[in-house]
Parts: sequence; structure tokens; C-alpha cells
Amino acid sequence: MIARENRLWLIVLATALLTGCASVRAPAPPSLDIPQPVRDLRAARKADKVTLAWTLPVHTTDNTNIRHMGVTKICRQQDEPVTTCKNALRELTLAQMNLVTIEPARDEKHPAERQASAGDTITASDSEKDPTGFFTYAVETLSRRGRTAGVSNQVRIPVAPTLPAPSDLKAEVGAQGVTLTWTPIQAPATVPGITHAYRIYRRDAASKADAVAGEVPVDGTTAGRFVDGGFQWGVTYLYRITVVTRVTSQPLGSAQVEGVDSPSVEVKPADVYPPAAPTGLQAVYSGAGQQPFIDLTWSANTDADLAGYNVYRHEEGTPPVKVNSALLKSPAYRDADVAAGKHYFYSVTAVDVRGNESPRSQETSESTPP
Repeated sequence: MIARENRLWLIVLATALLTGCASVRAPAPPSLDIPQPVRDLRAARKADKVTLAWTLPVHTTDNTNIRHMGVTKICRQQDEPVTTCKNALRELTLAQMNLVTIEPARDEKHPAERQASAGDTITASDSEKDPTGFFTYAVETLSRRGRTAGVSNQVRIPVAPTLPAPSDLKAEVGAQGVTLTWTPIQAPATVPGITHAYRIYRRDAASKADAVAGEVPVDGTTAGRFVDGGFQWGVTYLYRITVVTRVTSQPLGSAQVEGVDSPSVEVKPADVYPPAAPTGLQAVYSGAGQQPFIDLTWSANTDADLAGYNVYRHEEGTPPVKVNSALLKSPAYRDADVAAGKHYFYSVTAVDVRGNESPRSQETSESTPP
């Protein structure tokens, strides 16, 4: 019995010794709360205004949630990459940024994601100094203690001067489309690597969707005129014009920037314009040994919105009467409702998809034998 108790004490003692010798893991150091670098910086320029946008970091460099965000630096360099942000354009706190939530918080590990934006201005002196140059932008997010994991991805914006919009924009609807006219701007001095064009925008008033209707060069000789045929009849549109500046710079590449927009003009094109009258109408009688008929053929109409044709017939001293019950899809018709010993006069019209009917073609005639 005593021997058994001694063995139990030995087991307890050994367990205690092993437990005392086990290694204890050192406590993890506190997070430095350094934000991860921004990786999706975007930039756009309209006239002299540059807009930068990016997703605000929510995690630190050690993949924990950011507890206290420091300032964000806006960095800019001319014609060179941004390697450091010591001389920042601006330093913005969260309260000074334009913030929009793009994804609500899911749980503690996935806080809400927000898009931040900030602006810059291209001055006249910037443009005059290096008209084919570029500004390179980056942003740098700091911890509350001023520590950073580095600058963001980089984006480039041309610094070329933009031109004013033309004045006196007018729109007139016709059979060929919407004709836009304006007073041209004075052509700028020629700068190697820079070209300009009027860019005409057509906006659907209902959907607010923009489409480029076309472009016209700014060269001092081109009249301010453009005919748009890419619209839909019956839809209300807003037209405006801006001057786009295109820059080609070696080795920096190519880019473009738009100036300010002209005031818009509203147009609701209504198609009240019929197709052209068909041409080349011919009539040929046939009936020997068979049911008599007169075959009509004519040249196909080339209007893009053509729906079909109508055929009209009359005899001497009577008004023309339509003889087909449905629109003809091809430029041919067989008139089998003819009588012997008659002289018939024929004409043809074209009809578009909105029901506009052309004038009648020149008449042709054919006789049936008695």
C-alpha cells in the first residue's frame, strides 16, 4: 500500500515538473496601426479641375483593422514618378475628405469601405511652362503617429491648356438629321504634339446617358457645323459641345482632356419626312395562253427606314387607287386583276416605318389586248 502511494506521488511530481518547464509564448507586440497603401487611385480632368478618387484603407500592414487613421497626403510630381511625398500638395484629415460609403460593414473583421476624393487645379502657368507635360499624382495614408507604408499607385494627367467652348449653339431638325451650328472659336497657335477638336455630345433626356455624336477639327477654317444622324426619332435629346485637347508626348505617351461645356440645346426630332419617290417604274403585259397579268418593277428605294411600297392604278379620266392590300417588301408587283382591252396607268410610292409616304413616282402605262 505504501509502495502504491509512493508511485502516485512520483507521477504527480513529474507532471508538476513538466508543467513548470513548458515554454510560454511571448505576448504579441501591439499593432503599429500603419494603414496599407492605397492601390486603386484614379484621376480625371475637366477643364482646369483634376479629381482624384480612391478607396480608403481599412486594414493595417499587419492585417488588423485600422483604429486611428492619420492624415492623407496628396502628392504631385511633374513628368516624373512620385517616389516620396515630403512636399505634399495637401494633407487631409478624414473630416476634410469627401467620403462616400461603397460597402457597408459586414462584421468586426470587415468594416465599411469608403471612397475618398479630393481635387487639384491646373493653372495657366502650369500649362504654359510645359504644355505637353504631365502631372503624376499619388496619395499616401499615414498612421496617427505619422508612419506610412508608402505611396499609392500613380496616375498621370496632362497639363496642356484647354480651350473655351464655342458659343451660339443651335439645332435644326431636317430629313437628313439634326444639324448643329455654332460660332467657331479662334484657332490657337500651333504647338507640336497638341491638336484640338470640337466634340459633340448627345444626351438622352430620359436616361441621362451621354453619347459622342461626332467630332469636328478646330483648325481655323472649318465652319461650325455638324449633322447628326445617329439619333432616334421621337426621343428628346440635349446637345452640347466641348473642345477636346489631345496631347502626344514622348516618352510619356498620349492623353486627352476636355474643356468646359457649352450650354445645351434641347431637341425632340419628329419624323415627318417621307422617303424619296421610287424611280425606274416599268410595266409589262403577259397573258398568251394563261391568265393575263401585268408585271411591275422599279428601282429599290435606299432609305434606311423604308418599310415597303404601295402601287396605284387608274384608267384614263379616273383617280389613282391603291391596289395592294399590304405593303410590298420588294420592288415588284404582279397585277392579275386586269381586263381585256384596257389601258392602265401605274405609279408607286415608298413608305417608311413611321408611316410617312413618299410622293407617287412617275407614271407608266400598259395595255391589255381585246
